[in-house]
Amino acid sequence: MAKPSISSEDLQALGPLAALLGEWTGEKGHDRAPSSSRGVANSPFREHMRFEFTGRVDNHEQILFGLRYATTAWRVGEPDPFHEELGYWMWDAKESQVMRCFMVPRGMTILAGGTVEANAKRIKLTAKLGSPTYGICSNIFLDREFQTVGYSLDLKIIDSHSIQYDEVVELKVKGQTEIFMHTDRNTLKKIL
Repeated sequence: MAKPSISSEDLQALGPLAALLGEWTGEKGHDRAPSSSRGVANSPFREHMRFEFTGRVDNHEQILFGLRYATTAWRVGEPDPFHEELGYWMWDAKESQVMRCFMVPRGMTILAGGTVEANAKRIKLTAKLGSPTYGICSNIFLDREFQTVGYSLDLKIIDSHSIQYDEVVELKVKGQTEIFMHTDRNTLKKIL
């Protein structure tokens, strides 16, 4: 599939997502997740993200502009990735909404969204289990053992060559009374 060409009008139509176009890498990520014994595992990681322009998407009266994206993360010192995502970031200028829909290869999807200004340098997105709009869907095992009940992302566009994010996945771990806050954070630099 050929990449659509990007005009100055297309860049403007992407709103706050225009700053994400390209490839990014970060070497100082931190992941706090449930360990194999359902305790806490803290892992430093490195990460690569790629954002490509998808073109205009007409959804009846709704007009979206967006980015196709892929993320891969590796624990420091390990050759194989421990996390991957595939999905889309979409901008709805009329509704002032940024949407991020993605899938991880554990049998889980998230559609998160939030209200954002077109020139925003900070994007906050959320999703909740059971929401008919910005929600979460998991396979039977994950829903029973590590049920995701909430998701939030706080992305900061620092400048044209660096972004930073803090992500929280709220997990109801079987056998535990408190919600486990699975967190990921990283600062990435633009490489292309």
